[in-house]
Amino acid sequence: MSKIIDNPFAVFAIAVLAQWGAAFAGDLLRRTLRPLKKDERDDFDTVLTATLTLLALIIGFSFSMAVTRYDQRKNYEEAEANAIGTEYLRADLLPADVAAGVRQLLKAHIEQRVIFYNSNGQPGQDASANAAKVEDELWSSVVRTAGAQPNPIVGLTVSGMNDVFNAKADTAAAWLNRIPPGAWVLMLLIAIFSNLLLGYRERSSGRLALLVLPVIASIAFFLIADIDSPYVGVISVVPHNLIATSEAMRTHH
Repeated sequence: MSKIIDNPFAVFAIAVLAQWGAAFAGDLLRRTLRPLKKDERDDFDTVLTATLTLLALIIGFSFSMAVTRYDQRKNYEEAEANAIGTEYLRADLLPADVAAGVRQLLKAHIEQRVIFYNSNGQPGQDASANAAKVEDELWSSVVRTAGAQPNPIVGLTVSGMNDVFNAKADTAAAWLNRIPPGAWVLMLLIAIFSNLLLGYRERSSGRLALLVLPVIASIAFFLIADIDSPYVGVISVVPHNLIATSEAMRTHH
C-alpha cells in the first residue's frame, strides 16, 4: 500500500479505473435492474448531492494535510542549512588543526544532504554509507576535543554539532509523516460510491458524461499524492537553502 501512495501516477491510474468502473456499474444496474421511479428521484438526488459534497470536503481536507506536510519538509530543509552553517562558523572555536578537519567534513556533509534531496531521499547505498561515515567522523572530532579541553567554548561546538544531527533526524521524521493509508482507502471508497450513485441516476447525456467526475477527482487525488509524497512525482522540495549555504562555505576562508 505504501509503495502505491508513494507514486502519484499509480494513485491517478487506480483512482480513474476504480471510479470509472463504478460509474459504468451504476449505469448498468439502472438499465438492467430497475430505473428510478418519479417519486424516488428527489430523495436520490438529495443523497447524491450529500455524497458528492462529502467527497469534496474529504478531498479538501486531504489536500490541506498534504500541503502542511510539504511545508514541514521545506521548513526542516531550511533548519538543516541553518544548523550546518552555524556549526561551520563555530568550528573557528576549535583548535586550528581540528577546525580545518571539521570544516572539510561539514562541506562533505552538506553536499551529501543536497544529494539526498535531489535524489528524492533515495541516494543509494554507497552515498548512505559515506554519509554515515562523515557523521561519525564529525562527532568523533568534536567529542575528542571536548574531552581534551572541557570548557564552555568547546561545548558550543558540541551543541552545534548535535543541532546538525537533530535537524537531519527531524527531516527524516518529516519525510515519514504522510497521509495515513486508511485515509486514502476511505477517500477512494467515498469516490467509488459517489460515482456509482452518479451512474445510477438517469441522464439525458451519453455515457461520456460518466468520465467527467472520475477524471476530475483523480486529478485531485494525483495532486494530493504528489504533494504528500517526497519520493516520486512532479512537486518536490528543492534544497535552495542547503545549496546557498554550501556555496557560502566554499567561499569562506
